[in-house]
Amino acid sequence: MHKSIKISALAVVTAGSLIAGSAMAEIKIGVAGPHTGPYAAFGMQLWKGASQAAKDINAAGGINGEMIVLVKGDDRCEPKEAVSVANRMADQDGVAAVVGHFCSSSSIPASVVYDEAGVFMITPASTNPTVTDRGLPGVFRACGRDDQQGIVAGEYIVNTLKAKSVAIIHDKDTYGQGLADATKNTLNGLGVTEVLYEGLTRGEKDFNALVTKIKSTKAEVVYFGGLHSEAGPLVRQMREQGLTALFISGDGIVSQDFVTAAGGASFVEGVLMTFGADPTSYPAGAEAVASFKASGYEPEGYTMYSYTAMQVVAAAMNGAKSNDGMKAAAWLHANGNIATAMGSKSFDSKGDLTVSDYVMYEWKDGNYAEK
Repeated sequence: MHKSIKISALAVVTAGSLIAGSAMAEIKIGVAGPHTGPYAAFGMQLWKGASQAAKDINAAGGINGEMIVLVKGDDRCEPKEAVSVANRMADQDGVAAVVGHFCSSSSIPASVVYDEAGVFMITPASTNPTVTDRGLPGVFRACGRDDQQGIVAGEYIVNTLKAKSVAIIHDKDTYGQGLADATKNTLNGLGVTEVLYEGLTRGEKDFNALVTKIKSTKAEVVYFGGLHSEAGPLVRQMREQGLTALFISGDGIVSQDFVTAAGGASFVEGVLMTFGADPTSYPAGAEAVASFKASGYEPEGYTMYSYTAMQVVAAAMNGAKSNDGMKAAAWLHANGNIATAMGSKSFDSKGDLTVSDYVMYEWKDGNYAEK
């Protein structure tokens, strides 16, 4: 177990706010994700959400009277980096909890470190089932799972689009392939066998040979499991080769960087994706959303999920009357109906939300909205 409280006789900087005066008690909370590299847009979403939530929680008295100090951990969505970040946060920084990571391939190995160190972890964005299926007591997620998201995508393709020929592409990563497989399983269960199932390599940008192969299948729908950095070039090259098949993906493209990666709004027009019901639409989060917008930041994607995750950490520790990560986790497992900016949240024995709210979105004029 690691101590999470430090006393400072100096002014304390907490999530962008200066709290001056006498000695202040601090609780350190990590925010882990891809803060640099090709997926930094998602790291920014996590950091912005957690920072605003910490500021608001501190203004209301903090966690058990102690002020939140955020510690940034950059894993670049690389599993080895994630383990290094987790070890540093637990051993050197002495965090009591972590909001993160973003990529499932990072959250899965990092969570083992946190579990051994007694650090409370809640991911705002990692959707692979393995994150929580291992039953680690201090691991939670504030988002849905890919086996839920895949059902929504697969049923939409079959029941709404009536598509018979579907090409499935994935990025060979824990998240991307896992989501593609979940969608594939749903399609197969509904009587549709994919005409192509193939992986591409993360970091590559030339997918013309793959597009030619997809064209040969005469697929009506191309489903992609992966992130915006590969989805953008893939859909652009599809359109440049005259392939008009409907492009569908998941929550890995919930960023304006998808438009940039594709080379412009015209290339992503009509693209569909699954994501949770608009996280900025909850009345309980209206004040937080207004604060983001007033600062010039649009709280897209997982920003409000990160804000909510920080609220869950605070509620669990305040409820347990302890900043010990495992005591807070035990309290959260035993208590539901946590009030957050995204409505009331409850967690099952695995640490998953008891209610999933995936819906279909459409990209139009360079922005996305629920269909």
